[in-house]
Amino acid sequence: MTPTDPTARSAEELAPPPGCPAHQGGDVPHGGDHVSPFAVSLNGPRFHSEPHRLYEEMRREHGAVAPIVLEGGIPAWLVLGYRELHQVTGDPVLFSRDSELWNQWDRIPGDWPLAPLIGRKQPSILYTTGERHRERAAMISDALESVDPFALRQYAERFADELIDGFCGEGSVDVISRYAMPFPVRVLAKLYGYPDEMGPGLAAAAIDLADGGDRAQAAQAHLAEATAALMADREAGSGPRDVAAQLVGNTYGFTEEEILHDLIVLVIAGHTLTADWIGNSLRLMLTDDRFGASMGGGRNSVSEAMNEVLWEDTPAQNGVGRWASRDTELGNRQIRAGDMVCLGLAAANKDPRIRPDGSSLTGGNNAFFSFGHGEHRCPFAAQEIAETIARTAIEVLLDRLPDIDLAVPAEELTRRPSPWARGMTALPLTFAPTPALGAGRD
Repeated sequence: MTPTDPTARSAEELAPPPGCPAHQGGDVPHGGDHVSPFAVSLNGPRFHSEPHRLYEEMRREHGAVAPIVLEGGIPAWLVLGYRELHQVTGDPVLFSRDSELWNQWDRIPGDWPLAPLIGRKQPSILYTTGERHRERAAMISDALESVDPFALRQYAERFADELIDGFCGEGSVDVISRYAMPFPVRVLAKLYGYPDEMGPGLAAAAIDLADGGDRAQAAQAHLAEATAALMADREAGSGPRDVAAQLVGNTYGFTEEEILHDLIVLVIAGHTLTADWIGNSLRLMLTDDRFGASMGGGRNSVSEAMNEVLWEDTPAQNGVGRWASRDTELGNRQIRAGDMVCLGLAAANKDPRIRPDGSSLTGGNNAFFSFGHGEHRCPFAAQEIAETIARTAIEVLLDRLPDIDLAVPAEELTRRPSPWARGMTALPLTFAPTPALGAGRD
């Protein structure tokens, strides 16, 4: 399509001079005609060490849509602008979730680390389009809406107490590895129908798959095996009327394989992003004086901290999976049919065109992109479940250990090396040892 703006130019034409600080996202392979030599590698360490500064530099040098390189020298676009991201996610026809449209499949090796995230012909809801996607989203929403909110809170409080009992007498803990990471999947496993003992393995697999690293394919296999066993059990009529039973009993005509992949998506997204929401919120409350009252027993600012994290430090940093169905223009860039467009959720949340003063946003403003937007956004029922799990985790921890404090200087805290999900590698705390509750709150 001919650009409406005669000044619009391609990524190569707009390329800044060598040495631009935005290029320091990582070493960028020069992939011939397919890759701009000025594209930013999504594998660069700055995506997890200082992403917002990197996004500012990318926006300054490239505008609202920047050329990037995925692992293996695969070119793509990253949408940094709020309005542009709203346009992409709001137009599922022009920017489709149909991965078959991708013009790079002939360059993708079978063992590509991102294959589980961007797989060809993946049968999950993530890559379903049109009316079938709407039917599938309704099926999943119906299953999630069957969750009793009172039972959800009860499960969450019980598992929180059990985990805290494991370290409350020690006086110190890495709250990420021993609390935030194992917690959401324990609750979700109960809701979805997985046996409790599968929780640790499911958590490890969900993190590996969401991070898109070398262990992603093995993680996908583990989740598929556990989910197949769960579905077979529910198809035989065993177990309670949990989320898995709801999906198996009301398939809307979708196949067993499709239902299996949808359950895996629910585990990965529900666990990983909620665990990082807990960790990022606790980090904010422990490092920002505005939230000090919460650490002393107040609860009003717990929700404010959680909301601010979704704006400033969202667990869903970047998203994959939109493909242009035809040649078009986006943010003064020429997007070719079949180009992959990645969603810069964290960058768009801080777009200076919608937040010119850069002030923090709390108080219930939920116009962030942290749960996506449009037809493929996170179902509302799933958002409510995630919020309940995260809020319960924080509130119970503060109830049980009201004097928690960082065990290391804030500047020593580090993030997991992933450009997709943003979470803490560790959050070491100290506190006065307290006795365990034993049986918990039940």
